[in-house]
Amino acid sequence: MRKQRSRSEHADRAREFDAFVAGAAGRLLHVATLLTAETRARDPYARALLTAALAHTYAVRDRRRDEDPYALTRDELALRFARTAWRFRTGRGGVLGVLTPWERLVLVLRLYEGVPEEQTAALLGLSEARVRAVCARAVARMRTRTRGREAAA
Repeated sequence: MRKQRSRSEHADRAREFDAFVAGAAGRLLHVATLLTAETRARDPYARALLTAALAHTYAVRDRRRDEDPYALTRDELALRFARTAWRFRTGRGGVLGVLTPWERLVLVLRLYEGVPEEQTAALLGLSEARVRAVCARAVARMRTRTRGREAAA
């Protein structure tokens, strides 16, 4: 049987979540923008991904109260992106647009967010060796792109 909450408890929980969103939304939007390879000026897919991830976090926060809401939202954002990665095969002008969706996902989780290799592998259902290989390939592609720009300048 579910325990009924008072209005003040609901209001307190809503205020807590609002404070979390106010503090973390900027960084999470940047993560989503990197994943979708959009630009900051034009990022409708990133905003939609973030909105869905935040809605999920809000919905499950009672059951997963002991978990960090930032990590929970970031993981949900990554999983939602992985499920819809086919939409993001080509970049939309973003800095990581030359990478494949999986390369972007692994690179953002590992290097930008600092998620450990084993945790990234578990989240994405890959082996640690596969995560290492995808990350190395993504870094190599970004280095090649940077060298190409330097040579052209």
